[in-house]
Amino acid sequence: MGIIIFLLILILLVGSIIVSNIKIVPQAHAYVIERLGAYFCTWGTGLHVKIPFIDRISKTVSLKEQVVDFPPQPVITKDNVTMQIDTVVYFQITDPKLYAYGVERPISAIENLSATTLRNIIGDLELDHTLTSRDVINTKIRVILDEATDAWGIKVNRVELKNILPPKEIQDAMEKQMKAERERRARILDAEGMKRSEILIAEGHKESAILKADAIKETKIRESQGEAQAILAVQKAYADSLKMLNEANPNNKVIALKSIEAFEKVADGKATKIIVPSEIQSLAGLAATLKESITDLNSSGKAE
Repeated sequence: MGIIIFLLILILLVGSIIVSNIKIVPQAHAYVIERLGAYFCTWGTGLHVKIPFIDRISKTVSLKEQVVDFPPQPVITKDNVTMQIDTVVYFQITDPKLYAYGVERPISAIENLSATTLRNIIGDLELDHTLTSRDVINTKIRVILDEATDAWGIKVNRVELKNILPPKEIQDAMEKQMKAERERRARILDAEGMKRSEILIAEGHKESAILKADAIKETKIRESQGEAQAILAVQKAYADSLKMLNEANPNNKVIALKSIEAFEKVADGKATKIIVPSEIQSLAGLAATLKESITDLNSSGKAE
């Protein structure tokens, strides 16, 4: 009975040891395995079994991109201005073995290296250039860190300057300068708005004058066309009357009578002197003859 209990305990113990040495590596992770104290292999994603008491998981490594926000570091610019700059580093572990054995406390090593690199870069720049060259500084730090951390199995993807804090007096001066610049720009915008408004008003007056001139021009053109048409109509009527008169084959007495009617119209004018053409003078006798004929006709009519 005691032997059976012993065997059951032994089986349970062996089973628990076997189960405890079955490992499942999750996605985006890696396990660094040591055998008898020396590096043996790196487990990737999946099911793995290690030898009890011989194999050991030395380090569990995340292969995801990681973000580390380092506290502000004091740096001095080329023109001797002390600033506080904090950085954010985005990195990823590419070689778990190098990461496990390359350097002690890798995150602290990256922090110290980034601070040293930042001081070297800022030391070659003046304050104004530092404030306007974030992208350049970020790129330089990333290149230097990426090259240095290759031996640690780390790839630095990005470096960002989170905050650049100059001394208080410089901040106040910068704020005053920015305020003055904003006011200057506001005045420029107001002036440009007034200029644009005046231009629009002038253009409106110009267009109005052009339209008015076009209207006057159109009116005069229409009046001239009307007068021309009226003159043409009068001339046509006169020509038609002459044509009809010519077709009627009038005698000399009718022509003389028409000449006298025309002379009467001329005489009705306001001129103080009238020049009588010789043709009209020669018709005076004819007019007297016509008058006598008309008188004789009237006399004979009354006698009857």
